[in-house]
Amino acid sequence: MTDHLTVTLTKAGRTKIRYPAALVADTGDRISVRAPWAADGVRDFGFVRFEPGDVFTEHFWRTRWYAVKEVRTGEGVLKGWYCDITRPAVVEDGGILVEDLDLDLWVSADGASVLRLDEDEFAASGLGESDPHAAAEAVRALDALAAQAHTPEGLPALLT
Repeated sequence: MTDHLTVTLTKAGRTKIRYPAALVADTGDRISVRAPWAADGVRDFGFVRFEPGDVFTEHFWRTRWYAVKEVRTGEGVLKGWYCDITRPAVVEDGGILVEDLDLDLWVSADGASVLRLDEDEFAASGLGESDPHAAAEAVRALDALAAQAHTPEGLPALLT
């Protein structure tokens, strides 16, 4: 496998974002990459700001319905973890393809803040009717990540 990959995140059949990333590790199930903040400008969510210079170490699984992204400033200060609920990643031809299923989770660096995000978007997406299996897996994945975030080991336990 190459040391450089292209990550493509799709949503509802269209490409949401595509960006280059450097391979960190591939266990056969989990593939980890590092990439700078890939969107234009600053994205202020209120509870965290993603901005130029931030570095994301992203962990995708071929068998799990989520991706966990550790977010640090350019100076290495941990901001927290942003988790996308996705279909399992497809890794092929120098790329990682992930389909976003709307649900997200934010966990602050100290673990004190665990926020379930975009549940309204998920409900409005119609996935529950069009693909009940995927919708159930998405909810299960969000619940599992939130539960893990509340343990003493937190999300880093998934990444070792």
